[in-house]
Amino acid sequence: MLLFRWTVMLLLLAAGVCFAFYIGTGQKRYRQWGIVILKWTVIAALGFFGVLILERLL
Repeated sequence: MLLFRWTVMLLLLAAGVCFAFYIGTGQKRYRQWGIVILKWTVIAALGFFGVLILERLL
């Protein structure tokens, strides 16, 4: 559980940093990296909530 929480938090932080770099520099690659990291964050969050639901059911 702790691993999922840290993964989601670090991914959100990394996406935020990428978007801040995009705003600061205007380079499109940082926006693209931010979007990819945000997609993985959503996947990790879904996994986290899936584990929570399975724990409640079992």
